[in-house]
Parts: sequence; structure tokens; C-alpha cells
Amino acid sequence: MDLVIIGAPRSGTNMLRDVLTSFDGIGTWPCDEINYIWRHGNVRYPSDEIPADRATPAAAAYIRARFEDIRRTQNARIVVEKTCASCLRVPFINKVLPEARYVYIYRDGIDATGSAKLRWTAKLDIPYLMEKVRFVPLTDLPYYGLRYFWSRIYRVFSREKRLAFWGPKLDNMDEILEKHTLNEVCALQWQRCVEKADSDLAQIEPERVIRVRYEDFVSDPAPELERIFDFLGYKAPSDLIQAAVAGVSNGSLGKGRKALGEEEVARLEALTGETLKRYGYL
Repeated sequence: MDLVIIGAPRSGTNMLRDVLTSFDGIGTWPCDEINYIWRHGNVRYPSDEIPADRATPAAAAYIRARFEDIRRTQNARIVVEKTCASCLRVPFINKVLPEARYVYIYRDGIDATGSAKLRWTAKLDIPYLMEKVRFVPLTDLPYYGLRYFWSRIYRVFSREKRLAFWGPKLDNMDEILEKHTLNEVCALQWQRCVEKADSDLAQIEPERVIRVRYEDFVSDPAPELERIFDFLGYKAPSDLIQAAVAGVSNGSLGKGRKALGEEEVARLEALTGETLKRYGYL
């Protein structure tokens, strides 16, 4: 079975993946994300909103082969994949992996914005980068090398000391970056990710999709994990479930809002209010 975690940046996707893959028979890549693999064959497509018709036989075969690599080398009954940009291309993924299941985890967009801003302005992390480079298709390395170099140079001269790009790239990303502050960019990234993910996942058979509220998971993780395992048909003793979620903390709840301050929160709520309201965060 293939399980794709869908979630906007800074919405608990890493946490959820790490908890799931701590169990026997559940494997994943030994790096943060595999956007390079998803984009192979579409490396020059201008955004991460890759449409289903771009899932050519060659591109789909390459991606499926990488899932099989994990299944074989880790003897995994379930292969878990987490890449935040996947929010934007569920129909593409569904064409590549027509029997995959999805866990959709969502979080208060203002909290997520406060956290995402830190990643846009992060310093170079060589060990983190090298983990991901191992899974870049060789033919795509020159392209990504130049992009990464440009992003780091941009950070040096940027007024906001931000990278040229980070996270899921939206169709109109250049326009958004030109017209909006960094906080607004993060909020609009969150909004587009959750709106597109929600809309596209609604077209998938209900038995293949489960929705998880981040705030519920971190506040009472054991029942939420049991619910996910029921969805997957995976049996795990309650003591192992308790042990797996022992490190899950609710300490980040409200942290992003607090860091942004009341005035900035009000501006961002005005910008993304309809989506926040739909998800029960406003």
C-alpha cells in the first residue's frame, strides 16, 4: 500500500510521517521530502501545480519505481510519502498511484504562517541538503543546482533576507512574491494548498481519504493514530501506540499567532478569512 500525506507547510506532516514510520512494516525515504522525484519528467514545469495529463507513462513509471525501491529495501508493507507540494497536484498523484491512500492533515493557517516564515529566512543547512540531494535524479541535478545557488544569492541581497523560493510553488508565485509581504506570501501559500487539496481530495473515493486536524492530533494523539491505523487496516497494540506518540507535543499551538502579533494576525485573517472560517479557525 502507498500512503501519501497531504498537508500545507508547517502543518505537522513531518511529525505524522515520523510517528507512522516508527512502526514495523511502514517505510519511507530517509530525507525530508521527495519533490525532486515527483517532478522528474516535469522538472521545468513552472509550478508545483502539475496537472494530471503531465503524468506521462515514463514519468509515472519512474515515480512508481522509486516507491518500489523503498518497499523492497525496507521490506515495507506500507510506503509513506510526505511532500508538502503534493497538496497542489493530487490528480497527478492519483494518476501515478491510482490505488494510493491519503492522510490529509490541516492546521490553523495563521499558526502555520508564523512557522513558515522562519523557513523562508533560514540559513544554509548542509546536512539537510545532502540528505535530499541523494534522491535527485542525476539528469535533473544541474537544473536544481543552479536554482539552489540563485536562491541563496537572492537571500544575501533580499530586503527581507528571504530565499528566492521556498515551499510549494503556486501557479502565480512570482506575482504573489512581487505584490505581498513575506507573511502574506506564507498565508497565501497555506490558503492555496488547503483549498486545492480539499477540492481535489473530494474527487477521490471516500474510503481512500482520511482527514486529520493537527490541533486534535497533538492534543490527544493516541486516539487519532488509532483512527489512522483503522483506516489503513494496520493492527498495532495500544502500548506501542502510546510509546510512538509519547514525544508528540501541543506546545506549538498558538505559537505562530503569538509570534506574529495581534495587528499582523488581523491583517492575515482579513486576507485568508474565508478559508480560515471554513476550517473553523476564525
